[in-house]
Amino acid sequence: MTPDNIASAPQNCGKCGLCLSVCPVYQILKEEQASPRARLQLIKAFETNTLESSFLLKEIISNCLMCGACARICPSGINHYEKFMDMREKMAAALGDTPAIKGLIFLLAREYRLRAGAKMAGVGQQLTPEFLKKKYRLGQIPISCLPQLNPAPFRQTLPEKIRPKSGKPLRGKLVYFSGCATNYMFEDTGRASVKILKDLGYEVIIPRDQTCCAIPLLYHGAGSKARKNIITNIRALACHDYDHIIVDCTTCGAALKDEYPLYIQRLNKEGIDKGDTLSAQAQTISEKTMDILSFLSKFNLKYDPPPPKISRGVYHAPCHSRNSFNSHPRVQDLLRHLPNLEYVPTAEEDLCCGGGGTFFYEHPKTAQKIMEQKQAQITHTNADLWLTDCPVCRLNLQGNLPLDSQTKIIHPVTLICQAMARETP
Repeated sequence: MTPDNIASAPQNCGKCGLCLSVCPVYQILKEEQASPRARLQLIKAFETNTLESSFLLKEIISNCLMCGACARICPSGINHYEKFMDMREKMAAALGDTPAIKGLIFLLAREYRLRAGAKMAGVGQQLTPEFLKKKYRLGQIPISCLPQLNPAPFRQTLPEKIRPKSGKPLRGKLVYFSGCATNYMFEDTGRASVKILKDLGYEVIIPRDQTCCAIPLLYHGAGSKARKNIITNIRALACHDYDHIIVDCTTCGAALKDEYPLYIQRLNKEGIDKGDTLSAQAQTISEKTMDILSFLSKFNLKYDPPPPKISRGVYHAPCHSRNSFNSHPRVQDLLRHLPNLEYVPTAEEDLCCGGGGTFFYEHPKTAQKIMEQKQAQITHTNADLWLTDCPVCRLNLQGNLPLDSQTKIIHPVTLICQAMARETP
C-alpha cells in the first residue's frame, strides 16, 4: 500500500473470492455481504448512482476491521483500504455518526482535547466504584478490565532529546513516534523502548508537537478533520535530523508509512495543498518509518544470563504488523532468542483478535466470536504472558481474559528491555 499502488477501481475486482479466505469478519459470519468483494461491488454501485446511501449500506461498509489482509492478497492490486475509507467518509457525510464516535473524533482531532479527556478519564477511574466498573462494559469488555491511564502523559515525563547511555559512542539519531496509547495508557512500552534505544547508542528524539496519527479519524470517515493531525505530524517529524522514525504501534506506523503520502497526494490533486515540500517530507517519513521490533531484529542483542524463573509466553501478531510491516517472522526470531522467555508458538498466532480500532465496541458480537478463536489457541499453553505489539490488541486481549486470569498482556519490548545485558554493545 504505497503511493505506487494507489487504489485501483472496483471495476478491476475479478470477484475471485481470494479476499474471503483472509477476511476475519467473513470467516466468522460466512455471509457474502460481509466480504471485501461484496463491499467493493456495493461501492461500485454507489459510484455509478445505481445504489443510494442508506443506514444498511453504512453498516455493511463499517463492518470491517480495516486489517488490510484483503488488500495484501488481492491479485488485482485493489487497495481496499482507500476505497473503504473513501466510502466511509461519504456515508458519514450523508448519514452522520453515533454520538460516541463523534466524541472520539472530537477528542482525537486536537491534542489539547485528548490530553484534557485523558486527565478527566483518569480521575473518573479513581472515583468510579468497583461494582460499577464490573457492571458496565465497553463493547464486551468490562470497564474494570480497561488499563489504568498513565499518571501523566508519557511525553511530558521525558526531555524531547535523550542522549545515548553514558559512555556509549553515538550510533545515530532516531525519532520516536510514541502515539496516543503509549502517551496516555501504556507508558511501560515507551520507557522500555527509550531505554533499549539509548543502550544501543542512539540519541532518541520524541517530538513535542506530535499528535494522534489520524488513523482513527480516517477509518471513521473524518478525512477533513484528519488533515490538521497529518500536517502537524509531518511538520513535527520533518523538522528533526534522523536516521529512522521508530513506532511502537504498527497502526501508527501504517499511518506514517502508507497513508500520509497518499493523503498529501490527494490534497495536491484537489488543489488544497500544492506544496511540493510537504509531499517530499511525507515521502521521506514513509521511507524511514520502522516498527521497533523490526529495527531491533537488525542487532545481535546481548542478553544477561537467564533468570531463575523464565516466563512462558505466546505471541499475537497484530494485523498491521503483518500486512504493513511484514514483521511477523522477525518478531518470532527475537522471541526465540530471549533468555527470559519460553516462547510457545501457537496455531494461527497471526489471526486477528477482533479489536480493529473501535470495531470491538461497534460490533461486539462479531468481535467476541473472533476473540473466542484466539482464546481457544492459548487455553492449553499455560502461558504467563501474551505478547503483542499493538495497543488496541493489548487492550482487547486483556479485556477478554477471565477476571481471575493470571496471564499478563505486554509489548515484547518490555521483555527485551528486561533481558538486555548491562553492557550491550
